Amino acid sequence: MATDKEPTAEPIAEPELEQVRSEPARPRPWSASLLIGVLCTLLGFALAVQLRTVDSDQGLTGARQEDLVRILADLQSRQDRLRSEISEQQDLLEQLGSGEDSAAAAVEEARRQAEALAILNGTIAAEGPGLTITIRDPDSDVDSAILLDAVQELRGAGAETMQVAGVRIGVSTALVGGAGEIRIDGVAVEAPYVIIAIGDSQTLSVAMQIPGGVEDKVIQAGGSIDVVSADQVVVDALRPLEEPEYAEPAPDPDD
Repeated sequence: MATDKEPTAEPIAEPELEQVRSEPARPRPWSASLLIGVLCTLLGFALAVQLRTVDSDQGLTGARQEDLVRILADLQSRQDRLRSEISEQQDLLEQLGSGEDSAAAAVEEARRQAEALAILNGTIAAEGPGLTITIRDPDSDVDSAILLDAVQELRGAGAETMQVAGVRIGVSTALVGGAGEIRIDGVAVEAPYVIIAIGDSQTLSVAMQIPGGVEDKVIQAGGSIDVVSADQVVVDALRPLEEPEYAEPAPDPDD
């Protein structure tokens, strides 16, 4: 009777199989994982840049001719609008500059007129070409009428402002008193009487030398008069600003 052959293959022993199953897989080195991550990042970045470049190029490269013409026309229109706005802003700037110049000129003119009125009213000091007149009265025979004649002659000759014996002469100035008792606007003055007047010095000087005028009257009263011309004299006596009691500005007829 034939007997069965024993198998040649042998099963793996059970303990050995458990050892193989329980043995964990070896981890990959961390440097390899990092390298793979960097490569993936670079690959993604390169792909994104390539796609973006292709899209940008295709944006114009793939455009139709009429689209390119429309884009060019739109850019030209924007440029024209910007140029127009720049031109308008430049015109406005010039107008504002002109307005500022006009306003500055108006302010300067108003200031000049105010100063002129203040000089005429005697509320500010003034300087300019003119005369210094000294009237000496050793015998106290020169009266207020002679000084008043001097003031009127100087005004008639174009004197813009003046002072007599340290008192500023204004529109309402009053010279009163006899010889040796002269008062100007209530202020007692004494000889020698010094008159400082601003104006054309030659014209003012001639006015003092008119025959029968101020110079002759002073000499007849026993006094003497010296007239000195100068390129610049100073009138620094001041008058208080007088407020009108009754007069008011008249309304503008154009209003």
